[in-house]
This record gives sequence, C-alpha cells and structure tokens, in this order.
Amino acid sequence: MPSRPAPLVHRLRLLRSAVVSPSSALLPCSRPRLAIPFAQPPLRAAAFAAASSPLLRPVGARFSLFSSMAAAASSASSVHDFTVKDASGKDVDLSTYKGKVLLIVNVASQCGLTNSNYTELAQLYEKYKDQGFEILAFPCNQFGGQEPGTNEEIVQFACTRFKAEYPIFDKVDVNGDNVAPVYKFLKSSKGSLFGDNIKWNFSKFLVDKEGHVVDRYAPTTSPLSIEKDIKKLLASY
Repeated sequence: MPSRPAPLVHRLRLLRSAVVSPSSALLPCSRPRLAIPFAQPPLRAAAFAAASSPLLRPVGARFSLFSSMAAAASSASSVHDFTVKDASGKDVDLSTYKGKVLLIVNVASQCGLTNSNYTELAQLYEKYKDQGFEILAFPCNQFGGQEPGTNEEIVQFACTRFKAEYPIFDKVDVNGDNVAPVYKFLKSSKGSLFGDNIKWNFSKFLVDKEGHVVDRYAPTTSPLSIEKDIKKLLASY
C-alpha cells in the first residue's frame, strides 16, 4: 500500500507553489496608492493654470472695484465726500451742496407712488429752493422694474409732467452688490426698523447743511409731511 504524504508537507508544497515575487504581486489596495502620487502634480498644475488665467482677472478687478467703493463709503464722514454722475454722465461733486439742506430720494416713473411724490416734491422745491433747500433725485429700477427708461426719458418725464426743476442724476442701484457708494453711506448712517436696505421707490433721506444724515422716511411718507423737519434744518446755524 503506497504511503500518503504528511498533511503538513502537503500544505507547505501548496504554499511554495503559490509564492510569487514581490515585483509581480498585484495587491488590490496598491492601485489607489500608486495613482495618488501621479494624479497630484497634474491637479496642482491645473489649479495653478486656472488661478493665473486671464479669464479670471476681470472678476478680480470687479472685486477690487467693489472693495474700493465700500472702503470709500465706510471712510466718508458726510454726503459731501462723494462724487456721483448726473443724467448726462458727468461727474458731480456733492461738496457743491455744502451749506444746503438736502432731501435725497430714489425715484421711479411707473410706481403707484409716482404721482403723489413727484407732485409734492415739486411743491416743496418751489417753496424752499431760494432758502437753501435742494432735492437730489436718483432713479432706480430695482423695485418692480418701475424705472425702465433711459436717463433722458426719465428726465423728460419728470420735467414735462411734474415740472421737476431739481437735479435728477444717473440711474443707480440702492441695494445689492452694485449699490452706489453714496447710498451705502446713507443706509449705514440711518437704518430702518426692518434693516438698512431700501424697501421701495421714494425712500427719503434728509441731510443737514454739513452733509450729515438727520432722518430717514419710508416710501409711503408724503414729502409735504417732512416740511416741518426741513424748515427746522433751514433755520439752524
């Protein structure tokens, strides 16, 4: 009867036949480990290329512009520190209004408040313009798209229909990322019960002769109801 191999010897032979050299072994977890060092340099290179791409420079430029506008608004001490554009695109230095009481209003031509506000603003201006009172109107299309016209159309509308003789400036944003610096200053100087943002067309800011914001009025506040506050500032110093 032939002898049978010992169980231990048989297992050793099986193990010996299964052994492979380390260089030819392929372990399941070796794939991600080998892929990582080769994948990283291209990713870094791509990130560097994207960061230096000229396509991103305009974004950086816009961010820089907004940052400088915000810095100007935060460092200003009065409305007189700002320069704005008139309806024809020319610069207007608001320091030219030193010594005058100002009512600054964001206006719109197609709002339910348009008729009453434009009518009463014209009445106030006619009554106090020779006493050092000025209205600064800033068209804005952020509320219901109710000021869609060009600057020329807006001025013609206000002057023809409501006899507006006070200055009407370039259309601006009064909220959001593109807020006009002067409005950023106005809102930070005088917030409202429901936050700093302008709520609708015909919000009003009353500014004293030194360019400081004295009061803020809701869109539904009629201009004639502000008359007593205007008279008080006109009579001061």
